[in-house]
Amino acid sequence: MAHTHTCNLVHCVFSTKDRANLIPDPERLWQYVGGIARQKHILLLAAGGTANHLHLLISLPPTITLAKAVQELKGNTSRWLNETSRFAWQEGYSAFSVSQPQRKTVVDYIDHQAEHHAKWSFRAGVCDVAEEIGDSLRSAVCVWVVFSAVPTGLGFITPLSQP
Repeated sequence: MAHTHTCNLVHCVFSTKDRANLIPDPERLWQYVGGIARQKHILLLAAGGTANHLHLLISLPPTITLAKAVQELKGNTSRWLNETSRFAWQEGYSAFSVSQPQRKTVVDYIDHQAEHHAKWSFRAGVCDVAEEIGDSLRSAVCVWVVFSAVPTGLGFITPLSQP
């Protein structure tokens, strides 16, 4: 594809099964994801997260679908993490397209996940990202996160109002 030029920036988020703290060394995981991304010809622009979820900013090449990229990244990291302890990613993922002017903002957000989650829940973080995109998506994504991705009892911030 010598004459194909694309800019497909995607902010991906996925969590551990039941939001359990299963990632013993998040920084080592980020490094490992970088190696897998290189091997699969996916440009990894940022990686961050905590012991229970992972944020990635990737640039997808035109030959790889988002679903395939996430499958490769989740599958390989899951295999690697299972070498030392019992590990599983939760089913599904969140993914948000990122415009070039927003790239630095998203990288900064990903780089400061530890500080962010010291103050806010996972739900609040995903809802913040979705809110940047628009209210209709924010509502749909945050409802999905509340009922599908996050166990109860984590002390969330105020509930979302329906549009």
